[in-house]
Amino acid sequence: MIVDKAIYCDGGRETISGDISDAFDAARTRGQCFVWIGMHEPTQEEFDLVTDELDLHPLAVEDAIHAHQRPKIERYDETLFVVLKTLHYVEETSDIEIGEIMLFLGRDFVITVRHGRATPLTEVRKRIEADRRLLDAGPAGVLYAVCDQIVDTYSRVSHEVEADLIALERDVFSPERRDVTEDIYSLKREVLEFRSAQDPLIPVLEEIVKGRVALCADTKDDFRDVLDHLLRVDEQVDAHNELLSSALTAHLALVGLQQNRVAMQQNSDMRKISSWAALIAVPTMIAGVYGMNFDYMPELHWLIGYPAALTAMAIAVVIVHRLLRRSGWL
Repeated sequence: MIVDKAIYCDGGRETISGDISDAFDAARTRGQCFVWIGMHEPTQEEFDLVTDELDLHPLAVEDAIHAHQRPKIERYDETLFVVLKTLHYVEETSDIEIGEIMLFLGRDFVITVRHGRATPLTEVRKRIEADRRLLDAGPAGVLYAVCDQIVDTYSRVSHEVEADLIALERDVFSPERRDVTEDIYSLKREVLEFRSAQDPLIPVLEEIVKGRVALCADTKDDFRDVLDHLLRVDEQVDAHNELLSSALTAHLALVGLQQNRVAMQQNSDMRKISSWAALIAVPTMIAGVYGMNFDYMPELHWLIGYPAALTAMAIAVVIVHRLLRRSGWL
């Protein structure tokens, strides 16, 4: 759907109320004017209204309608096609939603196509309409303002990820030591999606800063500032990714240590159980021998036969007990 459409001329805004083609004709005839049409997840029929008027390249139109593109900048004759990834941090689930903004830029027009709910361009319009310098820069000023807002959003999302990372580190080294393996992998996946959005934008901005995009020649300094901010975010995201890998390694090491302790405790318990079983087995063996039904053991007829047998059992148990204590089993 078409969210907003206007002509910007001589530092002012004129809302388009009639046919879009009339707006484009007016911008071309009056000079130093440009048309900005903002669209959100348009259908093919809605986009055909713009395509027929501007003769946009079919491949770029297909990308703009179906989305799911990497950040890039491409030239189609006199039209510049730019793809940017947007981010939205969901506070309730700590997830990062990714959207896209595509821009078609010419000498006298800007077409923005937004997918997803992240980074609406209302604030960008207000900023441009309040800044005569950006308005005078035309479509290049719009591209700069959009890039600047997106990179500022990257910075805010990076701080949110950092807060989640600090909370995870506390859980890893907490005395309760709950299993946070799934949480670490989930946050690491979000960080990787973050990188896939912001990392390809670096060469796009470098292309502009190096003066290889004629449309943005007068705004190189502005884009250089955006690039500096983006490089700072890139360093933060790389640090987050490394910290998550370290946190996962530390967590697995602590889990392994805890498992070793449990195994050692179980081993100690098994030794004690086996030792007591051995202590019980010694008198049981002696008693079993004397419990056999035969009459060939002369001590059975002695007056002290039973006391002697019991004494032998006790001595054997004491010897085995001392041997087990000396070996560390008890």
